[in-house]
Amino acid sequence: MNMQNTRHTADATTVEEGLAIQEEQAKFDSTAATEVAMQNTLLTPRFYTTDFDELDAIDVSPVREDWDKLIAQMVSDPNKGHFKKNADWDKVDWDGMDPALRKEFIDFLISSCTAEFSGCVLYKEMKRRGKNKDITQLFQLMARDEARHAGFINDALREAGVAVNLGFLTQSKKYTYFRPKFIYYATYLSEKIGYARYITIFRHLQEHPEHRFHPIFKWFEEWCNDEFSHGEAFALLMKTDPRLTSGTNVLWIKFFLTAVFATMHVRDHQRPVFHAALGVDPDWYGHEVFVKTSALTKQIFPITLDIDNPRWAAGLKRLQKANADLDNARQSKGVGAMARRMSAQARAATAFVGLFTIPMKKHRVPDSTRMVPAY
Repeated sequence: MNMQNTRHTADATTVEEGLAIQEEQAKFDSTAATEVAMQNTLLTPRFYTTDFDELDAIDVSPVREDWDKLIAQMVSDPNKGHFKKNADWDKVDWDGMDPALRKEFIDFLISSCTAEFSGCVLYKEMKRRGKNKDITQLFQLMARDEARHAGFINDALREAGVAVNLGFLTQSKKYTYFRPKFIYYATYLSEKIGYARYITIFRHLQEHPEHRFHPIFKWFEEWCNDEFSHGEAFALLMKTDPRLTSGTNVLWIKFFLTAVFATMHVRDHQRPVFHAALGVDPDWYGHEVFVKTSALTKQIFPITLDIDNPRWAAGLKRLQKANADLDNARQSKGVGAMARRMSAQARAATAFVGLFTIPMKKHRVPDSTRMVPAY
């Protein structure tokens, strides 16, 4: 199919325009890929909703100087037109790709597309419902970026003969309600760990281009800089209310840090062929991402996890083993399979509690949250 003359999400200046382009392309999308994106498990990306009136009431006056600088940077739109194929997009031999790698890579792309679009849906809804100019402008800009990212991944998927029907996801996928403060913690971490993941892969492939088995990795540097900016925005939102990062909320921060890090570890170990093709050991990669993310979150969180504690690596391995056993048990039926599922679930919960109870490391939060990409 010749797509050269069609409009592209990379050139859209608003989220509405980007989503309209996606809708035009939906007829080429795959039912199978959309069904995968529709799944709701502990390890799959979710769609969220929240108390939009509470978000709309945020006063950014305490962080006005940093806020205006960040908004000006996002309005300048340095990545407009970037997220589309050009001469640097190498031809991909999907038919000749190792079947195990193809399966894991497509799973990675579908998961990434769903996660990006999840942010787009949440941000667009805040823009639609709100009246606070500062907040609606921010969420419009972030929704614009996420729509581009999701559209770009879908372009890559279409080459493999699959793609996610994003319009169908919007209407049909189950939404999970989170209080605004939980949205801040979860989304901030999602954006910052996304930056750490993409930049770690990008730098690795700069040094080892022989492992760049797909051209999409060439776009990761600018991509992760969008993730970085979005994280900066959520740091500023949290900075407007000191209660969000003090008192009992510190335990919630610790919970979300533990949950996000642990989920990443388990999910990455489900794709051994994908990481082998990249020339990356998942344990090394995970630790690199945890180190970067921990350094970044010091800008707003008063604690970090002690990822060098021997209990941390041991706990992640126990959680990974329990999850693998749970997946195997789910493939079978009968009383024995049910007993194995219950045992694996109990071991996973125990492993997570073990990770959560590792003493946290405290530090002083800087007066200004603003950072620039440094990796």
